[in-house]
Amino acid sequence: MRDPREVIVRPIITEKSTAGQAEENRYTFEVLRDAGKVEIKQAVEALFNVHVLKVRTSRQRGKWRRRGVHVGKRPNWKKAMVQLAEGETIEVFEGL
Repeated sequence: MRDPREVIVRPIITEKSTAGQAEENRYTFEVLRDAGKVEIKQAVEALFNVHVLKVRTSRQRGKWRRRGVHVGKRPNWKKAMVQLAEGETIEVFEGL
């Protein structure tokens, strides 16, 4: 198994993810593209000392970008929505 800090790349903080956090105790992370749900669950539990109930994943396609005459593509990435047990929170997201 990989190190949990390698599996979770960064937290995703948007209006939609903040609403999910408030309503359903759901947190959103960018994770490695080849990480599975079980591996994501174990990484979140190990890093933040919480109990994960459900993990939903979504593969995001990279967008095409253009700067002048040069055209490039951002890399594909994977998003994980993690639902925690009732009453538990992750400190990274608090106060935003």
